[in-house]
Amino acid sequence: MSADVSDVIAKLVADRAGGDEPVCLYGYDLDALAGHVRGVVAALPARCRMFYAMKANSAAPILRTLAPLVAGFEVASGGEVAKARAIDAELPVIFGGPVKTPAEIAEALRCGVTRFHVESELELHRISESATGSGHVADILLRVNLAGPFPSAKLAMAGRPTQFGIDEAAVGPAIRLAISLPGVRLAGFHLHSLSNNLSPDAHLAMLELYRRKVIGWEETFGVRAEVINVGGGIGVNYVDTRAQFDWQYFTTGLAELVDGFPRHWREIDFECGRFLVAACGTYAAEVLDIKHNHGVDYVLVRGGTHHFRLPASWQHSHPFSVLPVPGWRPNSPRPEVRDRPVTVVGELCTPKDVLASDAAVGAVRAGDVLLFSYAGAYGWEISHHDFLSHPHPEQVFVSDGAGDPGR
Repeated sequence: MSADVSDVIAKLVADRAGGDEPVCLYGYDLDALAGHVRGVVAALPARCRMFYAMKANSAAPILRTLAPLVAGFEVASGGEVAKARAIDAELPVIFGGPVKTPAEIAEALRCGVTRFHVESELELHRISESATGSGHVADILLRVNLAGPFPSAKLAMAGRPTQFGIDEAAVGPAIRLAISLPGVRLAGFHLHSLSNNLSPDAHLAMLELYRRKVIGWEETFGVRAEVINVGGGIGVNYVDTRAQFDWQYFTTGLAELVDGFPRHWREIDFECGRFLVAACGTYAAEVLDIKHNHGVDYVLVRGGTHHFRLPASWQHSHPFSVLPVPGWRPNSPRPEVRDRPVTVVGELCTPKDVLASDAAVGAVRAGDVLLFSYAGAYGWEISHHDFLSHPHPEQVFVSDGAGDPGR
């Protein structure tokens, strides 16, 4: 059994295996999640705060577990504002996303959102109009799409043309507008530039770039930032799960870096999602059949990319382990593969329904269950659930050995 799948989730799956219905579920170890996040937050130096980016996984049991551990939630839609407030009416909420409707802005103000991350001059006008009309003053950070250079990463939000933020070349007019409009208060800058970075040194270098840029804007435009949001972007290694981002090394360097930040930067915000929740989740899918076609061994599971789109979206072969299931139906053949690479596919009518490719296995049989580790982030949340109208997977949230069907 892979060490990347917690014992409590492995037992949960084993208890369901061999029944009349094929196993297909997401299992979340909430105790492991809480332990991981406590350690992450405890290692942060003074002035640094960790927000949870809800887009990674907005299931209510996940949010309830994280609410007392993080500084607040980062949201990117009106729907996420509502989910956050359903968990806690007072928890700080920061509102990002590339475009926000006037209705979302008004509702966010009504719900007491802490800050808006502003992506354009038009959005500044929308927030100003809504805030003045409702008697609010909205704290805002200007999100800037820096020119870079940045380390290579799976996804880039800045340093190249994207829909995110205000072009660095246009930051001057945006600053002047922000300090002139009624109903808004410029509290600082938001600089989320990449996703799934695995190098602590590269991340520290990027934050040093942020320091130089913001100090330059302060000197040029006569403003003082109180809050710098450095985004998320800290990654999970899905290729070699033993080589994860070294958070202790990073925070040691971060402490030295933050010592050089101006003292009036009272708050340095991180907004991580994947890094916080990926490891707590497992996607379990029973093997329904095994085929050999044109020299390739295919393992076909109950489920697929309509449940777990992450591997197809990120174009990687997702790590899994095999849970052997001894029982089998009498009078039926039981196909198997031993000591050969396999390609794991789902039940959809498309050759793109692939979860793992050319993956080495010792042995796998029909009726065994595959346990896909690091499935707690951007798995169920980003998947096309109702394609072909297959059943949804069970969602089980486990804490202290007790299963909670959750939703």
